[in-house]
Amino acid sequence: MNTSTGRRLAAAAMTVVAVAAGTAACSSGAGSASNTADSATYRIWDGYTQFDKNSAWAKLLTDCGSKAGVKIERTAYADLPNKALLAAQQNDSPDVLVLDNPVVSTMAQAGMLTTTDETKMDTSKVDPNLLAPGQLGGKTYGTPIGANTLALYYNKKVLKAAGVDISSVKDWKSLTAALAKVKQAGKKGITFSAVGTEEGSFQFLPWFWGAGANLTQLDSPEGVSALSLWTDWLKKGYAPSSVINNNQTTSWQEFATGDFAFAENGTWQLANAEKAGFDYGVLPIPTPQGGAAAAPTGGEFVTVPVQSDTSRYTTTGKIVSCLSSNDNIYQTDKALTYVAPTTEVQDKQVTADPKLKPWVDAVKVAKGRTSDNLGTKYPKISEQMWKAVQSALSGAKSPKDALTAAQSAAK
Repeated sequence: MNTSTGRRLAAAAMTVVAVAAGTAACSSGAGSASNTADSATYRIWDGYTQFDKNSAWAKLLTDCGSKAGVKIERTAYADLPNKALLAAQQNDSPDVLVLDNPVVSTMAQAGMLTTTDETKMDTSKVDPNLLAPGQLGGKTYGTPIGANTLALYYNKKVLKAAGVDISSVKDWKSLTAALAKVKQAGKKGITFSAVGTEEGSFQFLPWFWGAGANLTQLDSPEGVSALSLWTDWLKKGYAPSSVINNNQTTSWQEFATGDFAFAENGTWQLANAEKAGFDYGVLPIPTPQGGAAAAPTGGEFVTVPVQSDTSRYTTTGKIVSCLSSNDNIYQTDKALTYVAPTTEVQDKQVTADPKLKPWVDAVKVAKGRTSDNLGTKYPKISEQMWKAVQSALSGAKSPKDALTAAQSAAK
């Protein structure tokens, strides 16, 4: 490894810690890595620690390896990005890495991932907005295996009792009017996560982007309007003060009490929504003018780390093609409660489960946090964003002053 690559990997390690801190965590690890790879064994690392060796995911990996004529050695890590960086520093990367999408650009900038051109990976059918988190400097590093995003869950009983017709909720003004009616009827308005971590930024971004703001200018009038919306909701009692400390799980738990009209949350809560015991619906987060706002994408990319033995890429490419085939993507995304990255499979998902339609619509306009070539700049910007949100919601600063300070620090 040359010196410049080593420096890039060291810098990447610091960035990964910041990005990974806000991602959804899984349970304890499964298996251990081998430091030796032979020509008949291909190593795959992922973060799906909830899936053991008997899971459909593990069996799919084995099957794709068999079709490529090799044995698969799979390892699941809760702290996958850090393990991957350490392996790259030791010139011992696995053949395939299944990475959380905000981390891809960091790994790519560190020089540890191959491009799709090098591995002949076909991404032509992937929705461009879902491919964007894996792009940097005009090059693509991997392909998404699926995506999740944010939308608004709503409690039909609470809205009906308050006299709110959900079809009237189309923009910020009509949403706020609905919250006012709900409060007047003695119920609670909306819950979300504004915690001082990446989760807080993740949940604020749809409102920020929906207003027309850009992450390179946090204190724009559009950005201030988005933070003012949240701040006003707290002042008027439409949202509880608990949102300042809520992560996405505790926010969902509030909604699950049945007292709230709305909750901002993700596809990963669909199973819990079915168990909540009340009739619910889902609609995309609106913009001020109406229509769906761009929400940030979650989900993983299948990537191929750099290998000293480049002859391995041919077989790796066969494995990746198998994992990202339409049939396998459909089954994987069903298990992960993800929206598929291609229109063809999305249509199949909606046919099988019509309740996924609003989520497919939301994913269609979703946006990667590191898109717009932000790459490794994103974690620093995000940190200042969540600090500004905390400052404004707590009343320490006005939305404008909070975002002005954030923009100055982000530079």
